[in-house]
Amino acid sequence: MPQISSIAYQPRDRHYDDPLSDFIRVPVEAATLVADHGLDGDQKAGHNKTRQVNLLSAEWLAARAAEGYRAAPGQFGEQMIVEGLAVETLPPGTLLAFGPTAILSITKGRTGCERLQAVQPRPTTGLGPIGVLARVVMGGPIRVGDAVAVLEPAGERTA
Repeated sequence: MPQISSIAYQPRDRHYDDPLSDFIRVPVEAATLVADHGLDGDQKAGHNKTRQVNLLSAEWLAARAAEGYRAAPGQFGEQMIVEGLAVETLPPGTLLAFGPTAILSITKGRTGCERLQAVQPRPTTGLGPIGVLARVVMGGPIRVGDAVAVLEPAGERTA
């Protein structure tokens, strides 16, 4: 069964000295997702409705590590790594359940940016989707090891 293998975020009190420096991500065992906001305490939370959480699959990340990319948790700018589910293949509108109550909705595939290219030793262009971006539909506590379940796409719910 798919599960959360990593949670990392940028604390509000940590700032970049150089906007193209390494991603500041602190790994945590547990966090709280806040509806229409993101990860509680994350500096990036609440700024953009379609970019509240960055998700990567552990398998995609392992393939990049084998190709020589830096792939420790947070080094691709992601906030959560999901093991056992190719999140980069999920279409927008797909709902994902995390832990006991949290639900995220995939908003779009994530592409690289200038900062990502600056911190990686190899070109990031041509990698395809670098995970997905999601919106927090329903908040709640999450922990490393929590189950992740794919729910039906938002536009295809039945009564």
